[in-house]
Amino acid sequence: MDETTYVFDADGLILGRLASASAELLLKAAREHRDDKVIIINAEKAIVSGRPRSVLDNYHAKYALNHARKGPFYPRMPDMILKRSVRGMLPYQKKSSGRRALRNLRVEIGCPSHLAGDLPEGHQHGDDSKFRRDLPERFIRLGDISADLGAPTHRWTGGEQ
Repeated sequence: MDETTYVFDADGLILGRLASASAELLLKAAREHRDDKVIIINAEKAIVSGRPRSVLDNYHAKYALNHARKGPFYPRMPDMILKRSVRGMLPYQKKSSGRRALRNLRVEIGCPSHLAGDLPEGHQHGDDSKFRRDLPERFIRLGDISADLGAPTHRWTGGEQ
C-alpha cells in the first residue's frame, strides 16, 4: 500500500479553490482506502477574494457565533481557518470516509524546515495548475483576517507587528 504526501504552498492561492482541491484529493484517496496525505504550508499567505471590509465583516459574523463552552467553535488562527474550510467540503459528520480524509490533512503556518528545500521521499508538490490564478483586484490575506480576529500574529510575523 503505497501512500503519497502532496504538499501545497498556499502563498497567493485562493482559499476556496485550494480547500476544494485538497478535499477532493483526500476524499478520493479515503474512498479507495489509500492513506494519501495533504500538507498545506504557508496558510497565512492564502487569499480570500472580495472587498477586504466585507470579507472581514463576514469572518467577524462567523466568529461572533462562538460560545466558549457550547460552540460552534470557529477558529482564529490561519491554519485552523483553512483546515475548517476543507472540513466544510468533506462529508465529515455523515461518513467515515470524510473523517478519515480530514485526519490525513495537515495545515502549517509558515514552512517547516523539512519541507523547505527538496521534499523528502514519498512527498511531491501538489498540482495547483488547475486552480492557480493571477491575484484578484480586491483580496485580503488569511493572516490579516486572523490578526483582525485577534489571533496572536507573532506566530507568522516572527515578532514584528
